[in-house]
Amino acid sequence: MGLRARAARAAAVALLPAFLPAFCAPACGEEAFVTNQPANEVAVVDLGPSDTGAPQAKPRLVARIPIPGEPAGVAVTADGTRAYITSPEDKALSVIDTVARRVVSHIELKGGPLGVAVAPVGKPVYVADWYGARLFVVDPDHPEAIRTAPAGASPSGVAVTPDGAFVLTADRDDDSVSVIDAASLTRVAVIAVGKRPFGITLSGDGKRAYTANVGSDDVSVIDVPARRVVGTVKVGERPYVVALAGGLAFVTNQYAGTVSVFDVESLAIKGLVPVGEYPEGAEASGDGRFVYVANWFDNSLSVIDTGTLKVVASVPVGDGPRAFGAFIRRGRQP
Repeated sequence: MGLRARAARAAAVALLPAFLPAFCAPACGEEAFVTNQPANEVAVVDLGPSDTGAPQAKPRLVARIPIPGEPAGVAVTADGTRAYITSPEDKALSVIDTVARRVVSHIELKGGPLGVAVAPVGKPVYVADWYGARLFVVDPDHPEAIRTAPAGASPSGVAVTPDGAFVLTADRDDDSVSVIDAASLTRVAVIAVGKRPFGITLSGDGKRAYTANVGSDDVSVIDVPARRVVGTVKVGERPYVVALAGGLAFVTNQYAGTVSVFDVESLAIKGLVPVGEYPEGAEASGDGRFVYVANWFDNSLSVIDTGTLKVVASVPVGDGPRAFGAFIRRGRQP
């Protein structure tokens, strides 16, 4: 993946406050934990109220958490208490206490840790090994006992079914998706998809999976129980991930600087949303009213209104945001 001159990015970062408060007010709703890869940090963005019907506040950067090793992948637990960050260059998994906003553990993972997902109950943590055609299985309470499961070549995105029974990996160099049994850690199915699948996203009920195929500029729609592709949607140039909201799929097109939107039932294209330059990670708010997009070259987070399909806000977050994974914390926990 090519990089623009870092001087331009540094200039954008220099405009941000040097010090940010460690905590936001109790009224804080959802927060984004955005991996800024070349900056070696995670930016925490207050996204405003998260309750349905509440007015959308302009997102604001509220904290920076140093993470070594060019962090890329991110997964926030369902209860919002932990965020897991992969560092491909440092070959590690960092554990963030999201309330205290600090790293509480740094777990070594030999290989190329990239995509990451967490079981619905909060553990284990599943990490794709880009170089090893395998999945690391990490119990953060017992990091000394790391297990592995087989996957395809260059696994990237990772997703866990809502019942925690299966883990899916997008295997970029095999043009396929692996289905791994979480109990036995065996590879029970291989599903052929488009060329070079990178991001993988599951529907809320776990019945559909969507892969963003960077080599064929399309999205494969998988029937998970049947373990087969049931549709293909042509999108923009070099799609990276898929976010789901309100019956729509939002696909970040890296080279086009856009987000393609299609209906998940009819698979018909519904719109094309211009965002920042080189969009990568994307995820929807809990109520589905907004989709947040990390723009790698623009150092920004765009906010798309899912009703109007327009960008309604943008916030600078730091140098080289990727936010590859589930990066939104669903509101403050009691």
